[in-house]
Amino acid sequence: QVQLVETGGGLVQAGDSLKLSCASSGRDFGDFTKAWFRQAPGKEREFVARISPNGSTLRYSDSVMGRFTISRDNAKNSVFLQMNSLKPDDTAVYYCAAGTWSRAAKDFKYWGQGTQVTVSS
Repeated sequence: QVQLVETGGGLVQAGDSLKLSCASSGRDFGDFTKAWFRQAPGKEREFVARISPNGSTLRYSDSVMGRFTISRDNAKNSVFLQMNSLKPDDTAVYYCAAGTWSRAAKDFKYWGQGTQVTVSS
């Protein structure tokens, strides 16, 4: 089992930056793809970004490309999401996930509880 805990969410204004962190524990030996998903009210959970186990390969959704940066520190069992130039459309609950190399939520076995990000206009 792997436990994931997200921190760093909050209320910010449009144009601000925010950094999310996700700490893992349990049987996480650094060999999972880590990803961030988000879910806005009334919408399906959507892929945001993912990073390969060794951190060498990154992928982003079109909606966050150029504004968000995913990174990881395997020594600290942590993954991060730096979010810049935030927009009201970025308002959602953000989830950290661990799984296989995919952008589909069904391919991620472990999930955190989520952290709320609210961007005011």
